[in-house]
Amino acid sequence: MRQKNFFISAIFFLGATSAYPWGQKGHDTVAFIAENHLTQSTREQIDSLLDGRSMVYYANWLDQASHTPEYAYSKTWHYKNIDSDQSFEEAPLLETGDIVRAINEQTLVLTDTTSTKAEKQLALKIIVHLLGDIHQPMHLGHASDLGGNRWTVKYFGRDNNLHSVWDSSLPESAHKWSYTEWQQQVDRVSKDDEAKILDKGNAESWAKETYEICKNVYQTTPEGYKISYDYIAEWTPVIEQQFLRGGLRLADLLNSIFDDSYESKNTIVR
Repeated sequence: MRQKNFFISAIFFLGATSAYPWGQKGHDTVAFIAENHLTQSTREQIDSLLDGRSMVYYANWLDQASHTPEYAYSKTWHYKNIDSDQSFEEAPLLETGDIVRAINEQTLVLTDTTSTKAEKQLALKIIVHLLGDIHQPMHLGHASDLGGNRWTVKYFGRDNNLHSVWDSSLPESAHKWSYTEWQQQVDRVSKDDEAKILDKGNAESWAKETYEICKNVYQTTPEGYKISYDYIAEWTPVIEQQFLRGGLRLADLLNSIFDDSYESKNTIVR
């Protein structure tokens, strides 16, 4: 009986975590890429704020926290829903906030000299997570299907949904790497290509860019679509690209906040 209960619990746990954005591996990868691009000054200040913990340590923290009473206000901060009959600009704004406004608001907390250490620590943990989320295409998905959670597909013959596929199944099928191996393999672009990724970036432009990818995902993955090896081959370069974009932009944003000598490519909200 004990073994049976454990098996049932394991199934429940896997089902619950599969809906988390980018999955743990994706968020860890984005945070680790960012850590490798922090200036010394930024790194020291982040180490102080996080009491010696790394950004990877907190990369998935908000997924858990948003389901607790204390941080329930942040549930809608993970995404911005845009239905197929709406443009990015036409999508209604949720009173509880969305990912674009959340990144901007938490950036203001970090740049405000009157913010306490606790306030800045919380803002940093939120930003680390949301820079991963904003590069996950289904976090700019339709409100009508809950960002792909109600968009049913077959993944190698098994029932699944489009959001879950993009959270974890697709990245894990693309490369069975640790987050350090992901960083080592994808964080290899030239300085010119890195500059293009960072050029004049802000939360709204990143969301719009991801939204264009999301529209293509919907178009090429109709409901009931049978996902197999060809789909993985087609979308693996996009997964790699989005992890790298998230990590480089997170580092650039934090360097621009914490290092006065750093020349940022971001348009910081202040």
